[in-house]
Amino acid sequence: MFAPAQYNGDVQPLPLQSVKVCDVVLVSCYELGHEPLGVLTPAGVFDRAGLNARVLDVAMDDFDPAAVAGVPLVAVSTPMHTALRLGTRVAARIREVNPGAHICFFGLYAELHRAHLLPGLADSCLGAEFEADLLELATAVRDRGVSPPRSVTLPRAPRPSAGTRERELNLAPRRVATAGSARYARLFAAGTYRATGYVTTTRGCKHVCRHCPIPAAYDGRFYALPEESVLADIDAVVALGARHVTFADADFLNGPTHALRIAREMRRRHPDVSFDYTAKIEHLQRHPAAADELHSLGNLFVVSAVESFNDEVLRKLDKGHTAADAIEVIRAFERRGLALRPSLVPFTPWETRESLTRLFEIVAEEGLVERIDPVQYSIRLLLPAGSLLLRDPDFAAIAGPFDPVRLSHSWSHPDPAMDDLQERLAAISSAAADRETPAEETFLAMAALVAPGQPLRVSPRRGDSPRLTEDWFC
Repeated sequence: MFAPAQYNGDVQPLPLQSVKVCDVVLVSCYELGHEPLGVLTPAGVFDRAGLNARVLDVAMDDFDPAAVAGVPLVAVSTPMHTALRLGTRVAARIREVNPGAHICFFGLYAELHRAHLLPGLADSCLGAEFEADLLELATAVRDRGVSPPRSVTLPRAPRPSAGTRERELNLAPRRVATAGSARYARLFAAGTYRATGYVTTTRGCKHVCRHCPIPAAYDGRFYALPEESVLADIDAVVALGARHVTFADADFLNGPTHALRIAREMRRRHPDVSFDYTAKIEHLQRHPAAADELHSLGNLFVVSAVESFNDEVLRKLDKGHTAADAIEVIRAFERRGLALRPSLVPFTPWETRESLTRLFEIVAEEGLVERIDPVQYSIRLLLPAGSLLLRDPDFAAIAGPFDPVRLSHSWSHPDPAMDDLQERLAAISSAAADRETPAEETFLAMAALVAPGQPLRVSPRRGDSPRLTEDWFC
């Protein structure tokens, strides 16, 4: 196992497809504790194309050397940074077990880090829209009967129109018996757990926040998946036991009309199934009627990347909202009986001890303690290859060289005490998670470290605070 998994209930290995000859092994290393759509989607594409694909989820199961032995093509999913770092370790093991295998890294972070993966760890890299190219590669391997030569390379530049070829494919994931089970992230609400499915309705994002890796692949573009295909996938996860759906979209309200159509029909078909989604603060401001209707259709909470309550930080990240905007949305949600769960990036070069103290004060005053997982207070700005922030000359001047082990650029805060504070908060969060310490107790311990001698009065919790059992949003 390459990453920890801590979930209640019986954990059983992901069932492998029973095949005599395996054309490709698809490996997932980490996907926020959810069902690994990064491998289940291409597995579904391969099933419909007549290829035999085996799926491994090493975030949940021990790496099985026998599963990759003798297989001509092994593809490693890298939709996020944690998955990329774990994927490099997996690739090294694969190379030991099966030196002749062609190893393909695919997903958003594979394209960004192509120069650091080729040659060596990977033999080919595919970007965020990968299914068509991966299908061609796997078909060529099957028809040839041997792995492609190491010299094989695939297109290095993102396609001019994201998803052009993928829109011609049926992207329905392969759904297996673990969908909605206790094996993966579940909803915790009103003192009970609910099995949760993970479903995508759109790809890409219409925004270009400078700290986000998505613009590097999509450049402000997104597209909606066919409504009936999305609904069929929802039907599938519900049939397998899901009673809550997490929409995996970067921003569910990029296309509010599409989102409402999906939610209305899901409610009609499955009136007892709830859901959560992610949306930008500016979208929640612009579309309050949509947010209200979604709530009436079963939405339990909304995740929004508030990131900071420091306006300079928000400008630098090009977030499209101010601290006042975020507070306005938080208060409007509370008045209307909606639940907002902010995610944060409190450690950037522009955050100060004073503004961080103010962040803790706002969380306490606005009754958000139960709605922010403690790990969020220790998140540090990540600089993957291709980060738009590196285009800022002022920021580029303080960014360090690319670290091939951490697979990111280093940076140091102008105030070294802030770097030390981040490490100490991360240690508190980690220890609290191990002990399952209540969120308020952890929050107060962190606040005392950030602003010693300034005790905070925590506003009472306002209603239930539904959440997922996986506390990472990035």
